[in-house]
Amino acid sequence: MSNSALFNRRSFLGFTAAVSALALAGCTGENAATDAAGKVGGSDTLNIDFATYNPLSLIIKEKGWLEATLAEKNVTVKWLQSAGSNKANEALRAGAIDVGSTAGSAALLARANRSPIKTISLYSQPEWAALVTNKDSGITKVADLKGKSVAATKGTDPYFFLVQALEEAGLSTKDVTVENLQHADGRAALANGSVDAWSGLDPIMATAEQEGATLFYRNLDFNTYGFLNATESFLKDKPELAQTVVDAYEKARIWAAANPEETAQILADAAGLKPAVATTVILERSNLDVSGVPGEKQRAVLAKIGPTFVELGDVKTQAEVDTALETLLDDSFALKANPDSIKESS
Repeated sequence: MSNSALFNRRSFLGFTAAVSALALAGCTGENAATDAAGKVGGSDTLNIDFATYNPLSLIIKEKGWLEATLAEKNVTVKWLQSAGSNKANEALRAGAIDVGSTAGSAALLARANRSPIKTISLYSQPEWAALVTNKDSGITKVADLKGKSVAATKGTDPYFFLVQALEEAGLSTKDVTVENLQHADGRAALANGSVDAWSGLDPIMATAEQEGATLFYRNLDFNTYGFLNATESFLKDKPELAQTVVDAYEKARIWAAANPEETAQILADAAGLKPAVATTVILERSNLDVSGVPGEKQRAVLAKIGPTFVELGDVKTQAEVDTALETLLDDSFALKANPDSIKESS
């Protein structure tokens, strides 16, 4: 399959099947042997996700740093791919993973809906969402979306990007038809004309752009940070493992800053992208050199989005949003991050 055809309809079906198979293996295959205490054959297990929207996770997985560091502690590392923030949140809530990658907005929404997670590190400050349409669609601004159909993955940053963009243009989700599709499916729907526009996510969006799609509305301020989240039970029962994960992320952050070209190549290989597309994502739309410590800056960004959850009916009350915002961020692990503790694989 050629890279340029990765997200056409036929290849998307194969992509979806592969992701579904991987998720099934992660949830019901190898992980089926895991008991409630997280043990497999007498050894601890770290269940962690990787995602193409989280380049640092790809570096850690590619380099085998967690495996090398945890081997002497008799800890097995199990990787599960997250196709979107909503899927990462589902896996965290189900206990399929201990640590998962989401956008900040998705983490807050999950916490507000009583998912027992904490944000323990940040992995990027991306411009990963924008509004996309096909060339010659006649859509050139957000106001043109009135009466149109838009694909978006509910519970993720692109969806909340769409909501904010519509509001800025004097519209709401009632003025459009929102097709709730997973990110890759949304891209496929736009490509085959099933929808008029798509609230996209990189790196899929960068490929669509190279293939002729138009990013007709961009706004960095409507993108939230990349949040690394862990279940409260994992943080309570295995704080040393949680610290190792954050240490590995800090090592990956330093490595990515020193090796942007290889970082782009790792993304290209993992996502089936052309190197030029991956380079665009890494160098132009992903700030990986952001501090890993979650704090007031992220809380301020989420405070602007929180009321939208209530307006859309995703959370019952503003009080629940406020409580989630007050309790979501845990900076204790990131403040102690020690990249030198992470071993290189042999």
